[in-house]
Amino acid sequence: MDKILEAVVMSSYPNNVKQGLVRRVIEASKQPMDSEQCWSMLELCTKLYLVGDTKYKREIGKEVLEVYGHYHPEEFEEFFNVRFLLSLLQEGYGPLGKRSHYVLDYIQLGLQFVLESPSANSIFSLLRIEVLRKVCERPSPKQCAKISKLLTQHPQCIPTGKHQVLFCQQLIRCIGQFQCVSEGEDDIMEFLEQVNKVSGLLQRIWRTQTSAILPSLKELFTIISSTEEQEVPSNALASVVQFVPLELMDGVIRNLTNDDSITDVQMMMAIGRMIDWVSWPLGKNIDKWIIALLKGLAAVKKFSILIEVTLSKIEKVFSKLLYPIVREGALSVLQYMLLSFQHSHEAFHLLLPHIPRLVASLKKEDSNSATSSLEQLAELIHCMFFRFSGFPDLYEPVLDAIKALPVPNEDRIKHLLGQNAWTSQKNELACFYPRLASKSETGKIGLINLGNTCYMNSVIQSLFMASDFRHSVLNLTEGNSQPLMTKLQSLFAFLEHSQRPAISPESFFSASWPPWFTPGAQQDCSEYLKYLLDRLHEEEKTGKRIYYQQLKESSFMSQAMEHQSINKTLVEKMFGGKMMTKIRCLKCLNVSSREEAFTDLSLAFPPSDRPTCRPGSTSVVQVEEIGPQFIESPKKQPTGSPWIRRKPVVSGDPGAQHVLVETLGFQKPRETAHPLSNGAVGVDTTKDAHLASGEQILAPKESRSLGDLINYFLSPERLTAENQYHCEKCASLQDAEKVAELTEAPHYLILTLLRFSFDPQTMKRRKILDNVSIPVLLKLPILVSSEETEDVCQHGKGRSDLGNTFVSAVYDLCSVVVHSGISSESGHYYCYCRECTDTVPHAQPQEGTPKLASDKQLDFEIPWYLFNDTRVSFSSFESVSNVTSFFPKDTAYVLFYRQQVGRPSSPLHEAVAEARQLHSEPSLSKDLMEAISKDNILYLQEQEKEARNRAAYISTLPKSPLWWRDFERDKDDDSSSGGCSPAGGGGGSGSFHGLVF
Repeated sequence: MDKILEAVVMSSYPNNVKQGLVRRVIEASKQPMDSEQCWSMLELCTKLYLVGDTKYKREIGKEVLEVYGHYHPEEFEEFFNVRFLLSLLQEGYGPLGKRSHYVLDYIQLGLQFVLESPSANSIFSLLRIEVLRKVCERPSPKQCAKISKLLTQHPQCIPTGKHQVLFCQQLIRCIGQFQCVSEGEDDIMEFLEQVNKVSGLLQRIWRTQTSAILPSLKELFTIISSTEEQEVPSNALASVVQFVPLELMDGVIRNLTNDDSITDVQMMMAIGRMIDWVSWPLGKNIDKWIIALLKGLAAVKKFSILIEVTLSKIEKVFSKLLYPIVREGALSVLQYMLLSFQHSHEAFHLLLPHIPRLVASLKKEDSNSATSSLEQLAELIHCMFFRFSGFPDLYEPVLDAIKALPVPNEDRIKHLLGQNAWTSQKNELACFYPRLASKSETGKIGLINLGNTCYMNSVIQSLFMASDFRHSVLNLTEGNSQPLMTKLQSLFAFLEHSQRPAISPESFFSASWPPWFTPGAQQDCSEYLKYLLDRLHEEEKTGKRIYYQQLKESSFMSQAMEHQSINKTLVEKMFGGKMMTKIRCLKCLNVSSREEAFTDLSLAFPPSDRPTCRPGSTSVVQVEEIGPQFIESPKKQPTGSPWIRRKPVVSGDPGAQHVLVETLGFQKPRETAHPLSNGAVGVDTTKDAHLASGEQILAPKESRSLGDLINYFLSPERLTAENQYHCEKCASLQDAEKVAELTEAPHYLILTLLRFSFDPQTMKRRKILDNVSIPVLLKLPILVSSEETEDVCQHGKGRSDLGNTFVSAVYDLCSVVVHSGISSESGHYYCYCRECTDTVPHAQPQEGTPKLASDKQLDFEIPWYLFNDTRVSFSSFESVSNVTSFFPKDTAYVLFYRQQVGRPSSPLHEAVAEARQLHSEPSLSKDLMEAISKDNILYLQEQEKEARNRAAYISTLPKSPLWWRDFERDKDDDSSSGGCSPAGGGGGSGSFHGLVF
């Protein structure tokens, strides 16, 4: 059969006749045949593919090879062996001097048929070595692109370990030698595509192996800083820099500018060659790296380098403004070079002859890019006029050219000159380019602002970061009866699995929007949160009621009763707590009580002229400030409530007790003695938690803590005068005391700081801007019954007494919603969040052994994130603590705390354990997963389309005199690439070649 195929291919028949005969051979090849015949066909097809002198022969060879790979895999695997591949790679195929250029294509073709074969690993090992050897031989851009294509399709062949770093360095060496030998636009476009494939391979390796980035950058700098007489490194190296993560910029620049081993000549050479990169099309962030290095050199006062580089390169950078494809980056570099060169007019005066012609060209172009550039250029020129006045004869032609363009005001000019001067650059670059964190870096996704919907975005992100709640929502199955919860599940699923950096919450917003909210206006995020949780709660209750009714109507009556009695809604499980409000008549001492559920606690600010505990109260819940130290083991504590199984007390009775709210965090030092410090008034030296009720704590207004607000909330309130209480026993209005006590701790504690108060004079809601220090850990007193007390004491978690008593519920801070502004009707919301989980079970502490305040080692290294609509970035607890100190109008408004699960037998522990068991197994519906997958594919297609549009834009640029015209011959170097004249890089019809190379 191989003889027949060879005869057909070599015959002089027309191609259509040949194709028919080849079809018959291919069909016959699909049938079983002996091994010898298979080998003969494979050898022939290999020959046709590798050394065929026409494209038709190579296509026939490829097609038949694919047939044998599919229908005769054993023979193909035997033929496509390691020894054969090694011979191809090292010795080539074909007669000496005419070695085939298609070896890499052939190997890529054959690999797909041996991926599952026993010899696959041996082949991968061989290729890992051979591709490194090939790259060290400095192959052409075309061969490098083929290597990149092979490794991109088969990443198993990428060198590993130290060889991977070496491979990246050698690949950069190859790129540094790339040159486009042709001046035709088609060839240039092909060259650009080849370079992008090679640099794209580096990006792929860096993404999976970040440790290879810095050695690669070191090799890159070695190339561009070399002072040896050799060929100028290719501008194609710019394609490598665009893939270096921006967050590495500060460290890299700082190391370079402070490295004493780098000479000034080397640094000058490197920055000069980097500036030439502004002519590289489609490059991203190249201008940022150039400006960062210039600023870094200014920070270490290497002004001689900056002066030399600026004077030698500024005209070339200016000339690139003619070309729309590189104009934006060139203008950024030009702006910094001019605005920073303030010690002399020399740099600006070099450009004066060129400015009128460039302005005329940009006006003639009449595009958005040209118009924007003209305005920025005019602003830049006026800054230079302001800085270097006194040259009317030189400036007159320039002034005439820009007379129709806007003139910046003096304040704007002074601002630009002040912030860009070399002397204003400090040796600290951390604030130059803030850490921009995309989804690939933080792993989190932002939410698009639909028009003053930041209040909703902050709430959603806080709920999403409440991991137990999120996992419960994602595992929801009863979607039909809970439409709003279903939409929330969908939104959470996209935030969890989408590939987009930000998604739109429009569908959920329209479903959850309170009807009384004004469309497009800023709203109160706390009000929205309460409405949302109430909607979700009522919706689930309705669904459970329907389910219960269905059970009741069926024969499962006992199951219905059990379902009705023990099932709580998800909102109740996660955010629900209970509070007991008690009122005691001061005449008959009768106490009435009422227990009610809550999903958040609204904390009012104590009046500025009053202490945090209400005057005249008989009992107060007082903050215990605890530094990040070990806390004593819990001791038995008598009842902390003023009216539980105790002798009745009257106002001023010194026997009234305090219940402690413990906080742990970074508290600011106070000048006043802390009530729980050893020197505080009323503190027992044994650290027993008792204080005399008559003692009051007056914290400075600017140093309130969250504990102060909780104290004020839980402290007894005197009801007198117009607020007298109607006592049923006395049957009349009487003076009374009211106190609130927490009887059931929520899993997630939501605290709202009531910062907005109504001002009767202005008839508007006024914002309280007091700074409130927020603890990372909080302990709340929870009132438990005697039965619960016995159970608590058995687990070492509480303090027992003969009657009801308090136990501590320990909470970790997980989210802080911040309001920026002075009114609830305006401003902006953003939030800081982290995921708090119980990573290890709580071991029972032995009696008398000190333990941490949180019952586990506090982990301040849990990453914090800042969610600001579409922008998501890394943050820290320090930023959370200091936000109001730096920005007085930015104040914490809504706080989320997560309870640490204590007792293994508690219902809360069981509920959370159940939630964990659920969310450990992905259970998203098929429709939802398909929707996410489709959207991710759509996003990738959008990115690909954008890339293709940029590539297509190059080929459709107008071939007008404006596009091809350049300035006069570069007086510095007539033959230098990227010069200012048509002769630069070849000249004539190849001016685009001169731009790029």
